[in-house]
Amino acid sequence: MQDSPPPPSPLDPDDALRRGLRRHRTAANGLLAGMGGLLLGSYALPPGYGTDLLQAAAKAGVVGGIADWFAVTALFRHPLGLPIPHTAIIPMQKERLGAGLGRFVANHVFTEAEVSRVLSKVDLARVLGDFFSDPEAVQPAAAALANSLPRILASLEDGRARRLLARLLPRLAGGPGAARVLARALTALIEGGRHQEVFDLAVGQLKAVLAAKEDQLQAAIAARVRAEGGALVGWFAGAGIARRVLSALNAELDRVQPGDSDLRAAFEAWIRAEIHRLETDPERAAAVGRALREAVSHPAVAGWLMDIWGRLRTALEADATNPNGRTVQALQSALANIGTMLEGDEAARLRLNRGAERALIALLPRARSQLSEFIAGVVRNWDTATVTEKIELRVGKDLQYVRMNGTLVGFLVGGVLYAVLTAVFGRVAG
Repeated sequence: MQDSPPPPSPLDPDDALRRGLRRHRTAANGLLAGMGGLLLGSYALPPGYGTDLLQAAAKAGVVGGIADWFAVTALFRHPLGLPIPHTAIIPMQKERLGAGLGRFVANHVFTEAEVSRVLSKVDLARVLGDFFSDPEAVQPAAAALANSLPRILASLEDGRARRLLARLLPRLAGGPGAARVLARALTALIEGGRHQEVFDLAVGQLKAVLAAKEDQLQAAIAARVRAEGGALVGWFAGAGIARRVLSALNAELDRVQPGDSDLRAAFEAWIRAEIHRLETDPERAAAVGRALREAVSHPAVAGWLMDIWGRLRTALEADATNPNGRTVQALQSALANIGTMLEGDEAARLRLNRGAERALIALLPRARSQLSEFIAGVVRNWDTATVTEKIELRVGKDLQYVRMNGTLVGFLVGGVLYAVLTAVFGRVAG
């Protein structure tokens, strides 16, 4: 017993298809019934060549219409409910049809050439740029990313994350781009005037060290004077020289003020020279990369970085759930910056589009296999009545035209065939 299709709902998206199929099926049935009526009516006409021609044509039309009705009906159900072999093809072969449909879509629709053709017409980078440049669109996206951050961090096993960072940080710090990143950071430091704060911090720390170690420094200087000038000179002048040296050093440090110190000017000139060397001297850039790699690989620095990772993780988990928190604001700002960059940098857009195309094509073989299995699984899980109805609604109208064409073509061919045979062999008595 065939499952009956579910009744249409008031908001059924296939309702228009269902009404169209009903109209065309009625037209095909009406044409077949009309052809049968024409056949029966021809027997009421007076005998003659014209009557015989009409009867032969009508007979062929009825036979053609019935044959095509049988063929069309056999695709979806048993004709007249009779279990005739090789009928109800779609319900009986649902799984095979689903697998074949999946393979066809995966291998003949999602091809590399077709995907490349479609992607060449879609400027993905511009779409993303427009999206990221819209504050109303970026804010929910940033909030969603921030909300997912705790789950992402929770999925990272802490020890594994630490080991991964321990391997990656030295490579990143000592990579070819490390010198360029350092040069940009120093440039931003100077342009913002923050290098003066660094200089002030260094001077303050130096003064603090001198104050804390004054006795030891005096003893060290006196010992050096004795070593160079002899015990007698050291006994008379060692302590005095030490006090004068430290006093002169402290006085010089006290005179260091922003904008009016030769030492500050020398410090800024040194930084600018280092920036130039980092940007233009490959050997200097490589030396800086090696130094950074060795520094980051040092156990003490590595331990410090791991401590920073732990603190950062805790802070991110606490702040990510706050819609007005720094994490959301940082993500929103980062997405907006990406949008601005994509809008103004055509080369960046081109690189993004090409990268997306290469990534999708690289994933295509595996995606095709999964797509084929997905389509086959969807069709397999449909009930028989549903899959039969869905296919019939989408091709049934055309199949009703096949029925109408079969009826009309049978009528015409039957008439032509009768006329030709009669002309060649003469009239044959019925």
